[in-house]
Amino acid sequence: MRFAIFLCLLLLPLRALACELALVLAVDVSGSVDRKEYRIQMDGLAAALNDGIVVDALIDQAAEVTLVQWSGSSRQEQSLPWTRLTTAAEVAQLAEAIGNVPRRWRNYSTAIGEALTLSIKLFDAVEGCTRKVIDVSGDGQSNEGVPPQDMRAALRARGVIVNGLAIETDDADLTAYYFENLIEGEGAFVITANGFEDYPEQIRRKLQRETTKQLSDLATRP
Repeated sequence: MRFAIFLCLLLLPLRALACELALVLAVDVSGSVDRKEYRIQMDGLAAALNDGIVVDALIDQAAEVTLVQWSGSSRQEQSLPWTRLTTAAEVAQLAEAIGNVPRRWRNYSTAIGEALTLSIKLFDAVEGCTRKVIDVSGDGQSNEGVPPQDMRAALRARGVIVNGLAIETDDADLTAYYFENLIEGEGAFVITANGFEDYPEQIRRKLQRETTKQLSDLATRP
């Protein structure tokens, strides 16, 4: 009996370090995003990761986080490798790295489906994580490559959740497009940013929502 208790105590730290969240941060760097808007995205994302609620959630779940830049067909890149986050210092280091990452492309189209294709493959490296989430932010509808809605079967097969942050810059109603064609999985949602200037606040809200553990179905899509 004492040996069993001793063994359980030894295993507790291992269980505490088990990854409960793998998060892909997929950032739009297509031609519609100018230099200033790119800077707003990266700085806003870095600041959001340093939000106290987000930091606590990432550490609590021993999260694995990676950054993807995406643009047109065949132009998607894992810009930062998977990073395990178990301390506030590690979260701060990742936020700093995101703030400093160089832009990969500038003048290409919008291939959301291909961004999802790359992101799905990246989960092979963190297969043991309990929850797998792709955080897609962008300012336009997909206009090249595989349509994002055609990726739903592959997403379901891997148990991947896709949430969207629609940056509204015209009257195209990107929020509705994301609801109908992009988001997938239990609890999937869309948050709207009213232009790039609103992005920092909305990505903070989005990360708070998708990194904290879901205790009910209140966050499910309508």
